[in-house]
Parts: sequence; C-alpha cells; structure tokens
Amino acid sequence: MKGTPIFFYVFVMWLLIIAGGALIVPVIAHISIQGFGNLGGILDSIVKAGIAISLVALWILIMSKVKNWIFHKQIRH
Repeated sequence: MKGTPIFFYVFVMWLLIIAGGALIVPVIAHISIQGFGNLGGILDSIVKAGIAISLVALWILIMSKVKNWIFHKQIRH
C-alpha cells in the first residue's frame, strides 16, 4: 500500500503523545521538592520543566528515527 508508511508515522506519533501524557500527568505532576524554603517551588518547577523538555527531545529523536526508517524503506523499493 502506498499510504501505509504515513499512517504508521502518525500512529507512532499518537502513541508517543499518549505515553507522554500518561507519564507526565500521574507521575511527574506529583513530584514535590521540599526542604529549600522559598526556593522549593522554583526548584520543583525547574525539575519538572527539565523532565518535560527532555521527554520532548526524546520524542523528537524517536520520530526522526521512525521518519528516516520509513524513507530508507521507501527508497529501497
């Protein structure tokens, strides 16, 4: 099928979006850093933002690898 690779790409993209939401909402949102006084809230936000940015970078890397795999597969045929 001619359009199958794009559907696979979109399927992987949605799986990553759902997995990211499933990870961020129940796990990362409940991280709480205490013991630093007034800096606790800021440090808490910095850690959560760092984790979220790292996940976005990981998702972009994964999607890039999937895209390259699809294009290389199409070029070989």
